[in-house]
Order: sequence, then C-alpha cells, then structure tokens
Amino acid sequence: MEKADSSRRGVRNLVNPLPVLAILAKDISELATNEKEIFSPILKRWHPLAAGVAVATLHACYGNELKQFISGITELTPDAIQVLRAADKLEKDLVQIAVEDSVDSEDGGKAIIREMSPYEAEAAVSNLVKVWIKTRLDVLKEWVDRNLQQEVWDSRANKERFAPSVVEVLRTMDETLDAFFQLPIMMHPALLPDLMSGLDRCLLHYISKTKSGCGSRNAFLPTMPALTRCTMGSKFGVWKKKEKLQVSKKKSQVGTMNGDSTLGIPQLCVRINTLQHIRTELEVLERRLVTYLRNAESASAHDIANGSGKKFELSPAACIEGIQQLSEATAYRVIFHDLSHVLWEGLYIGDPASTRIEPLLRELEQSLEMIAETVHSRVRTRVITDIMKASFDGLLLVLLAGGPSRSFTKEDSQIVEEDFRSLKDLYWSNGDGRVTLETYGPSAKSRLPLPPTSGQWGPTEPNTLLRVLCYRNDEAATKFLKKAYNLPKKLEFSFMNAEYSFIDWPP
Repeated sequence: MEKADSSRRGVRNLVNPLPVLAILAKDISELATNEKEIFSPILKRWHPLAAGVAVATLHACYGNELKQFISGITELTPDAIQVLRAADKLEKDLVQIAVEDSVDSEDGGKAIIREMSPYEAEAAVSNLVKVWIKTRLDVLKEWVDRNLQQEVWDSRANKERFAPSVVEVLRTMDETLDAFFQLPIMMHPALLPDLMSGLDRCLLHYISKTKSGCGSRNAFLPTMPALTRCTMGSKFGVWKKKEKLQVSKKKSQVGTMNGDSTLGIPQLCVRINTLQHIRTELEVLERRLVTYLRNAESASAHDIANGSGKKFELSPAACIEGIQQLSEATAYRVIFHDLSHVLWEGLYIGDPASTRIEPLLRELEQSLEMIAETVHSRVRTRVITDIMKASFDGLLLVLLAGGPSRSFTKEDSQIVEEDFRSLKDLYWSNGDGRVTLETYGPSAKSRLPLPPTSGQWGPTEPNTLLRVLCYRNDEAATKFLKKAYNLPKKLEFSFMNAEYSFIDWPP
C-alpha cells in the first residue's frame, strides 16, 4: 500500500488519475513477477512451491482490500470499472504464476489454486452494468409516459408529419446504445441482449400507447337493424304506417364507438406515420448495432455474425399490427362516422333514383385528398385500400341491411351498378384514382362488391339472397317469401324473430 500511495502521488497531476486499488493491482503484479524471477529460485531450496505460496499470499491480501471496495459500490463509475478490470487482470497473472510454479508438483498446483478464492470481478462488473441498464431503461420509460401525455399528434408539427415525441424516444435509445458501448468493459456481447430486450419493451410501450384509444374496424360499423320485409308505406310492405319517412329527423344508426370520437383523421394519420417512422428507424438502429459490435474490443466474429441480441424482437411486429389497426380504424371512421350522413343516412333512402351516390363521392374525394397528403407514402396505398374496402362494405350494408327506410325494384339494379362504377372509378389507378382495384381481392372482380364478413355474404349465400328479396319491392319477391317461409303479406314481421337454421346473421 505504501508503494501504491507513492505511485498515486506520482499520477495525481494527470488528467485522469488511476484509482488507488488499480495502482495497487499493477504494483502487486510487478512484485509477483519479481518474486518469481528473483527470489523464488533461491527459496525453492526450502519450499518446492515458493512462488505459488508467495502469489497466494499476495492474492489474499489484495482480495481483502477489494472485498471492502466492492461492498461500497452502488453504481457503475469509471473508477469502479478500472479497479475491477485491474483486479481481474491481477488475478489472472497470479494464477498463471502459481500454475507455472507447480507444474512439477504431484497435484499440478491444485492445492495452491484452491487457496486463492476468486475475486469474481467479472461478476461484479456484470451486476453493475445490469444496474446501469435498469436505471437507463427506467428513466426512458418515465420519459415516454410523460411525453405521450403531452403529445397532440399534430400533423403540422414537422414536415414528415409524425409525432415529435418519437424522435426524442429514438434519439434517447440511440444515445443509450452508444453509451453502453462506450463502457470500458469486456462483456458487451454478453450483456447486449439485456439492454436490447429492455429497449424493445420501452418501445413496445410507446407503440401500444400510440394505437390505444383509436378504435377499431368494428367500433365504427353501424348496428345491424332488424331484417324487415321492405320499406314503410310500400305496396307490399309489412309496416302499416301512413306517415312519410322524414330523413332529416332520422336518428343515426351508427353504433357507439369504442374509440375517441374527438380524435380526427389527421391525428390518426400522424399515428400511422409515427409507427412507420419507428419501423424505418429500427432497421437503421440494427445496422448500427453491427457496427458497434465490430468496433467493440470484446466482440468476436461469432458475436458479430450471430443475430441473437442484436435485433428488436417485439417492436417491428407491433408496428405492423398497429399500422393495420389504425389504417382500418381510419377507413371505417371515414366511411361510417364522418360520412354517415351521406351514406348510412342518405344513400337510397326512399326513392333510390333521387338519393344516389354523388353526395357521398364528393365528400369521400375530399377525405381521400386530405389523407393522401397527410399519410406517409410507404403506407398511403394501404390506407386508401382500406378506405376502398370500407366504402364497398358501406355500399353493401346499405343494399343488404339498410333498414326499413330502403327498398329496391328490379329496375333499380341499373342505378346501383352505375353508382358502384362511379365509386370504383374514384380508386382506379389507371385514371385519376389512387390504388389498383385488384388489391382488394377476389371480390373486386364481381359486378357488385362482396367483401368477406363473418356472415359470409356472397352471391350464392342464403342469407345474402334472403336480404335481397326482403328489400325487393315487387310482387314476385312477396309471393316467393310467402311460399318459402310462410311470411304474411300484410302483417308486421321481423326475420330477427324467426328461426331458420341456414341463416347466419352478419354482425
């Protein structure tokens, strides 16, 4: 210790002086080398393992000092790392001397080695690094929660139209990774999975908060009305009422939404852009990790080639799922909430010829233009495609589940086909449209849209055909329903009270 104090005084004026225990470890290593080369050959006359006994004694003396030092460490500091690295090197040097000195002994020096209780410096460093990682992650999670509470998802916040908070989250993650690889330790590859797993969970928390409270596809679908014979006041109707339908006083049939009704389409687009930005930046971070490992002194070729611990396992999939959820929520909110007054409450109400699709197309085109300008180009086609699906679903619901205020004649089929063609042209990519219609799937090849539902609507599906007949305002349909299902022509009746095993009601 006296020599260490002298050495410490000699380096006191240096910019980064070594801790005293690090100096002591270096001095003990030099002392052990001198012992082996100068004194042990002479002392072997009286003890065959003179060098081994000497280094075991030095090992124990330094171990007592190191134990007190470790017991007082509560966080990872440069001094702590320097001392523990110096202790680890000293222990390896002393063990090597003991092994070389005992090579000719009966047990090969095992007895001497057993007397040298391990310092476990690497374990101490590992524990301190884990504490460092946990502290960083706790701060990051608190920061995420605090900033998400202040996030307003404003599309004018920046040119890219994603949330400013995500920029700070990703920047902090990058800084944390950089700080981790700046730590003067020899176990970066071993501890990297702990850090990556924690960062992944923090980012997953941000992603979950980004998509929460925004509703889903089913949240915006209207409540399915009771299936009735046809419109009020029609020649073959079953509702015996004389008053005319007042469309302006009709209560909206849009169901209660689970999402936040104050959350507008621009805010939903910003959330979609934010998740897309995370996907892009995660790829950048993962490539940067490989560079960090290549520059790390402790990393081997296997560590660099091995993908374990270098990737975000949960966040990429969560981003994809979140984009899908938000895209569908945006689409069905546009069609069934924002445009419900021209679709669900306006299209084909009363006389189909006088309540056609033009008002819906005008407002839908405005919504599409706003969304196309706001949402990121990488996900724009997906969002527009989901809106197309939602609009087709909306038209189908109007035709097959539009309630007692709608009925159709055979001649109305021409009107419906023309309106659907106009709706389809709004999305047609060969003109001024925004997506290719074929991306909608096989149902887009039909003359009328038949999107898949849990009710399995289709041109040969019994429930679909039954609904078409129920909304058909002619005598042939009435006679068939009377003959096939014994439905009265003039009495009030609801199919919802009938039991037919082959009818599978859509939700």
